[in-house]
Amino acid sequence: MREVLRQKIITVCDKKIAAKGPDVGLSFYAFFANKNDDPALLMEAATWWIERHQLDHFEKAHKVRAMVMQGL
Repeated sequence: MREVLRQKIITVCDKKIAAKGPDVGLSFYAFFANKNDDPALLMEAATWWIERHQLDHFEKAHKVRAMVMQGL
């Protein structure tokens, strides 16, 4: 995973957890704006989320953050 995506995921998870608490869920779409301004990065996130880890559509932000921090 590219460092830019890794940092984006951590930042978004931190913000969601701070705003809505430790049980907040999110999908990989949370890391992107409503417009597709970086399709390669979006596909990288989708591949990591869906193909590599077979995560559900919504996952707990703290789980996703921990996975990224561990380098999974």
